[in-house]
Amino acid sequence: MLFRTVRDLARTCLRLGVIVTTSLVATSLISPTLANGSLFTAKGRDALTSQPDSASNQRRTNASLFKAAGAGFFAPTNAGANRFGALDGAKQMERLRQLIETAESRRHGYNAVQHAARIKPAKKPTQMTIGEIYDWIDDTPKQHHAIGRYQFIPDTLRRLVKKRGLRADTRFSPRIQDQLADILLVEAGLNKLKQGEITRHAFMTRLAKIWAGFPTKSGKSYYDGYAGNKASISWETFDAEMAAIFPS
Repeated sequence: MLFRTVRDLARTCLRLGVIVTTSLVATSLISPTLANGSLFTAKGRDALTSQPDSASNQRRTNASLFKAAGAGFFAPTNAGANRFGALDGAKQMERLRQLIETAESRRHGYNAVQHAARIKPAKKPTQMTIGEIYDWIDDTPKQHHAIGRYQFIPDTLRRLVKKRGLRADTRFSPRIQDQLADILLVEAGLNKLKQGEITRHAFMTRLAKIWAGFPTKSGKSYYDGYAGNKASISWETFDAEMAAIFPS
């Protein structure tokens, strides 16, 4: 049955016991969204008011994992700039951090201390403050002091702590260690890799110049023989793991 006017349709609905407003009926005749039986568009907007819902607003507000205003270190990139879609950004970062741990600290992880250090800290690294680590370094000269999951050496640790703006009473927690390592990853060209400005192998070589446990293409550590350093994984393993994290 074809209704000549909106008023005819409204009257018919009332006779059938259906309460409907003229404005709603008019909108249903005009709006393709309502004609399809939905009061909401696919983008979470109310078809009657065309206002974004709060959940949609919140998703847009929190879209970036690494924000300059918070504790992030990653420059914003344009949508689609990341060529690697197999893992999202957070999973990529955690897989990459785990790979560094495999090459550098293995089973001791965040509480690792360089094996050649004759005098170890009195407490586990994750229970120490930055200031206490500095005291340990100063009080035990003429020995190696690489510490934590990422085996930070004194000069690097001091530079990163200063860059991050941490205080001496900041605990050397897993979260803080991850944040300091993330700075190194960005410095090594992580964002450039994601944007296609450098190759995966070029990025791997840069990582090998930061972490001695990683091999170069020769299969040896960039610091092979220095202070007992050597690659702890093969180039093939390194390449395969990186390809899984950043597939080309």
